[in-house]
Amino acid sequence: MQRPETQHCISPAGDICGRPAVELAGMLRRREISAKELVSAFLDRIEAVNPLVNAIVSLRERADILRDADAADATLASNNAGPLCGLPIAIKDLALTIGLRTTFGSPIFADFVPKEEEFFVERIRKAGAIIIGKTNTPEFGLGSNTYNPVFGATCNAFDPKLVAGGSSGGAAVALALDMVPIADGSDFGGSLRNPAAYNNIFGFRPSQGLVPGGPAPEIFHAQMGVDGPMSRTVRDMALLLDVQAGHHPAAPLSYAGEGGFLAGLDEPARSGRIGWLGDLGGHLPVEDGILSLCEAGLARFAEAGFTVESLLPDFDFEALWQAFVTLRQATSGCALKQHADDPQKRDLLKPEAAWEAEGAAALTASRIHAAATVRSAWHRLLLTLFERFDLLVLPTAQAFPFGIETHWPQEVAGRTMDSYHRWMQVSAPATLGGCPALNVPVGFDEKGRPMGMQLIGPPRGDLAVLRAAAAYEAVLPWPIGASPR
Repeated sequence: MQRPETQHCISPAGDICGRPAVELAGMLRRREISAKELVSAFLDRIEAVNPLVNAIVSLRERADILRDADAADATLASNNAGPLCGLPIAIKDLALTIGLRTTFGSPIFADFVPKEEEFFVERIRKAGAIIIGKTNTPEFGLGSNTYNPVFGATCNAFDPKLVAGGSSGGAAVALALDMVPIADGSDFGGSLRNPAAYNNIFGFRPSQGLVPGGPAPEIFHAQMGVDGPMSRTVRDMALLLDVQAGHHPAAPLSYAGEGGFLAGLDEPARSGRIGWLGDLGGHLPVEDGILSLCEAGLARFAEAGFTVESLLPDFDFEALWQAFVTLRQATSGCALKQHADDPQKRDLLKPEAAWEAEGAAALTASRIHAAATVRSAWHRLLLTLFERFDLLVLPTAQAFPFGIETHWPQEVAGRTMDSYHRWMQVSAPATLGGCPALNVPVGFDEKGRPMGMQLIGPPRGDLAVLRAAAAYEAVLPWPIGASPR
């Protein structure tokens, strides 16, 4: 299959910015390139490409970044460097970063500079990565379209007239166009998966608790939102996950995990059983062309030694979706309600944020309990399915990337969408199950629009999902990302 070219993202053959992060980290450790040289190359790439797509925001001053690169070179010379030492990274603008503006895409926080940062950001710094700025996100991460009133919209890496997906849209586009070697993202309703599918890269939602969440006031809450890695190769994803993952004493629902994800990929998966969920027996409206691309992707798994069986679990998927809506309002909606209740901030919220807050205000304890009961029943069913299958597979999105002027699809496959996120219902099963879910690219439609499918594994089966993705990656007939290499 020929990968469609994009008119605005050409990079020279052999460009250092297009090389895998694992390779770059090795070159830095062997002193084949200096951190200053490497970071300078990425900053030049950002200067050339970012104005066309608006993926990276709050970019720090070049001189300050290069001072950090000099410090990284000194650390590398001491042979005491962390696994990410000298690699540039831009942190998603929903994650707190000490001393670096964190807006959440909201005018309420347009000038907010945190004095603390996320646990996983602390770990990325400790591992030696150089934080150069932030990646763009929708306001408060709501919706799979990256636009906000602070920075504007992020364009798709393949076609600037199309959306980038979200909420990790800035990260996905920055990766696809070689502006960063690795990227973090977060995922509640598909935010690591959907933009990865829309930009032909990998995006991994880890098992809940693998990457510690915090600092946050609700330390014992539902953990439906998680942080995780995005990348252009599966090994790069494992490199970053090794840094992000593991128990943190201030995140009591976190756990140590399997560890050694990168080392675990030395032996890729050679067989496995896949349950193909398709459109859940017609429950999900799916745009024409998506299922066929996913089925072609599943055929590639057969090349890698996997068997595939169609599967329709016996469950009320509408009840599952309504449980997702309720539990999201009970978490994100309640967090937004404090702004909706403030007369000076209420009018600064976009309609989707106000909708979540209004829903939270109407919740009752019995409704939240009923939703949690549905979630528990789904989790129990998943455990029985994973006795038969190693992976469950769903499309990553129900619609192809759409026009950037559209906030969200009002209709998919002839069916009206009743909320701003109903068209991403396909992301809810993995979220509610606490399962690891990894987007792998499946190709492009006749209009050149990318798509992906989700590889869903059993809770805490993250390494097995990564190994399956690595086996799939090995048989892909086109390059990952958007820049020719």
